[in-house]
Amino acid sequence: MRYYILAAVLLAADQLSKLAVRVNMQVGESISIIGDFFRLTHIQNTGAAFSMLSGQRMILVLFPLAAIAAALWYLHRHRGQHWTLYTSWTLIIAGGAGNLIDRIAMGSVTDMFDFSIFPPIFNVADICVCGGCALFAVYVLADGWQKK
Repeated sequence: MRYYILAAVLLAADQLSKLAVRVNMQVGESISIIGDFFRLTHIQNTGAAFSMLSGQRMILVLFPLAAIAAALWYLHRHRGQHWTLYTSWTLIIAGGAGNLIDRIAMGSVTDMFDFSIFPPIFNVADICVCGGCALFAVYVLADGWQKK
């Protein structure tokens, strides 16, 4: 149950942060938070990471739907595993759902976090997906280490 709550909180944080940016900033507008190092920059991304598959809305809706369904199935089949497995997939599902909601509702994803040392502009959902993938990698590596 706690993983459903975590997913709901993360999804709400993603959607509320995107709404705040859409309501308070024009597309292309940028606000300095920490000089030029960190800015809030409102963009609408019609693609996936790094704007790949830009304009391929059908693929960018169907693939995440299938991935979320597969992740839910995987979690159901692996009940009783280590908490890192559940947390990693919860992050991936919440992030995928957050960006999927944008794609279905608006045809693009709202991005806002802009760091000068990291070129792509991203959002809370992207952080969830990347963090979930990193944690899943730790889970896989740790499982491999335990079996040796």
